[in-house]
Amino acid sequence: MGTSDIWYGVVTSGASRPEPRLRASDHPFFRAMNAGWVAAVSRGSVDTAYEVGEYLVREGELADRFHLIFHGKVAVEVGQAKGARRTVQSIGAGAVLGWSWISPPYLWQFDARAVQETRVVSLDTSILRRALESQPVEGYRFLQRLLSVIGQRLENARIQLLEVQDL
Repeated sequence: MGTSDIWYGVVTSGASRPEPRLRASDHPFFRAMNAGWVAAVSRGSVDTAYEVGEYLVREGELADRFHLIFHGKVAVEVGQAKGARRTVQSIGAGAVLGWSWISPPYLWQFDARAVQETRVVSLDTSILRRALESQPVEGYRFLQRLLSVIGQRLENARIQLLEVQDL
């Protein structure tokens, strides 16, 4: 994140006036989930605005946040030979970013870069992991939804590999 100001729980990057704070409970990923559980996993959440070109996550860094995208567009990128980056998928409003926090070593396996001005709510994954373990019914619901996202991302990566082989 670039130079930022914090205003009532909202982190902004260069914005002259922040919008009202976004809440995880308003994101489609949490629709129809137990409100108390969602409130519990939202403790420590951060509402952040990213400018074009700013990275939300970097490959190899600690995966300690689960990102809920409310506005904008993010390119999920992986490394290639000669240091080049390849976009595996572009995701936008209503999408989620990150599952590297689920199991050790808790390191990002990709980069994610804002390609439009982007606003996210990021959840603290240590809180999220504890909630998944302590309330297994809600944890199971959460993981079912997340597995769908993981499946889509893996399918996109497979398609990208097939396209590279055809070149």
